[in-house]
Amino acid sequence: MASAQQKRIPAPELAGGTAWFNVSGPLTLADLKGKMVLLDFWTYCCINCMHIIPDLKKLEAKYPKELVVIGVHSAKFGNERETENIRQAILRYELEHPVVADSNFAIWQAYGARSWPTLVLIDPEGYVIGSDTGEGHYEILDKLIGEFISRYRLKNLINENTLPLLLEKYKHGHSLLSFPGKVLADEASNRLFIADSNHNRIVITDSEGAVLDIAGNGEIGKNDGAFMDASFHHPQGMTLQGNYLYVADTENHLIRRLDLTARVVKTIAGTGKQADFMASGGMGISSPLNSPWDLAYFEGQLYIAMAGAHQLWVMDLETSVFQPFAGSGREGRIDGLLDSCALAQPSGITVSGTRLYFADSEVSAVRYIDKEKKEVKTVVGQDLFVFGDKDGRGEEVRLQHPLGVSSHNGLIYIADTYNHNIKELNPADNTCRTFSGNGHAGYIDGNDPQFYEPGGLSFANNKLYVADTNNHAIRVVDMKTKEVSTLHIKGLEMQISKYTPQAAIPPFARSVELPLKTLKMGSDIQLTLNINLPKGYHLNPNAPLIYRIDTSSGIQVEQINREVRVEKPELPIKISFKTTAETQSTDLKVSVSFYYCREDNQGACFIDAVVCHQPIKLDKESANTAVTLDYGVKLP
Repeated sequence: MASAQQKRIPAPELAGGTAWFNVSGPLTLADLKGKMVLLDFWTYCCINCMHIIPDLKKLEAKYPKELVVIGVHSAKFGNERETENIRQAILRYELEHPVVADSNFAIWQAYGARSWPTLVLIDPEGYVIGSDTGEGHYEILDKLIGEFISRYRLKNLINENTLPLLLEKYKHGHSLLSFPGKVLADEASNRLFIADSNHNRIVITDSEGAVLDIAGNGEIGKNDGAFMDASFHHPQGMTLQGNYLYVADTENHLIRRLDLTARVVKTIAGTGKQADFMASGGMGISSPLNSPWDLAYFEGQLYIAMAGAHQLWVMDLETSVFQPFAGSGREGRIDGLLDSCALAQPSGITVSGTRLYFADSEVSAVRYIDKEKKEVKTVVGQDLFVFGDKDGRGEEVRLQHPLGVSSHNGLIYIADTYNHNIKELNPADNTCRTFSGNGHAGYIDGNDPQFYEPGGLSFANNKLYVADTNNHAIRVVDMKTKEVSTLHIKGLEMQISKYTPQAAIPPFARSVELPLKTLKMGSDIQLTLNINLPKGYHLNPNAPLIYRIDTSSGIQVEQINREVRVEKPELPIKISFKTTAETQSTDLKVSVSFYYCREDNQGACFIDAVVCHQPIKLDKESANTAVTLDYGVKLP
């Protein structure tokens, strides 16, 4: 690695984290003795951090017993310091290694990190081997890890015991959509095109949410062909031209074209591999791209928000030639001529009149291209570490990592992603105000709505459609009343998630200790299990509720010490048992796991589980023949 140590330096302890994920508790260096350890200092907004995730997964797969990757999430933006937001990022990026929230930069400072991503390799005895920054280090990491494993195996110092994990994905159920990144509304055809990003597909509905078609088989891949056979890899932005839908297939580093009549997907740009830094473009499927995030069709050309290159690119659809259009490749906010200006992870693009507006996410800015003067100008936004949530004019305005923009009636609407709201920008006087959302993450429809990291916007029929990414939903804002509703998608199957835990009563089940209960000895008893769900939620009728009753003595129940599946469950759950005449006290353990969803079955579903410990005294004088267990569910 770039800064390999010349002398053995003990690795600092992994202390100071505010939360741990994918494990049951904090890890220490003692827990990791005998393992190669790779620390990944990241922040979930960072495109370079996203780029190294495939390398980390390859290393984990190659060295499953010898290597432990630990993500150290040291947040750039204020929103990224919140525990639940980090959890959502772990789910969205499908991370299955331990992650620690380093919200106070304690571990960052202990290891001397200076930028994202930073990688630190630690040997099985707890000494730092070396560190490096940026992306593209798979080969050297693979070589070093392999060499050190061989060296320490000869010393019999490799620990091949599997590190016990408690993955965040096991706490999530299923959803019709999964982290939808973008949405495109077409008023002329009354259609919506939804980038169902984590389901790796494009869902096509009418404006009321009835499914018309689906492109993509749901698996990660880059296969062309018929809609049902084609595959994508976390697609994002789209644009429609005639009968063709163009898709930024972000993590495949491809541009795909969907023939909506023939129902065929074709790759028109990219090789499937990430382009090198400062790539100069190319032609068709013979030259690479770098994380295309959004698309716009303008004056016969396809414009690409090339987030990974910190540039906007342009593609001639007739010749298939593509090249950088704006941005030097340097990350920052520098206005000026197209080839010398600096952009920072552009992630949304829209056309308004003769201008191309784009959301420059890492500088929390909205900027535009003046094609006549061939230059980039900033409307609102400052620099890489200047952000907030403030309405106003020009330099007064503060956004926080906006990912989407859309034009409507001369105004620019902004998905102010990390502020969980929609902003309205007037280019005539550079004023910007909050249009919808109260700035707090949530899922509330109506006149005081809440969003959760919205990523994409599109207009049709005087309605604003919002890809509400972390709510796994498409929200609809009525432009006249400003009332927000959730689009009810009809025609998608609500399938049980592939992340269903292996154990019916999962290890993350909450434990509840209940006060002593006196019951009548030698009697028939009715046990009632009340699960009090949050308002607006219900048990998922398509998933089983599973319970288990364990007891040492004193109770006779037909299905004891084994799991019972209740299909199409309804509340409350009633279970009958008998108390014996011999025992005076016993302990009753009731374990239950279940899925619950919003009553409209839109958005995310969740898995919850509880283990109730009920001590029981048996008394022949007691008249009590009923016991009720109440459990109140709290939304994650």
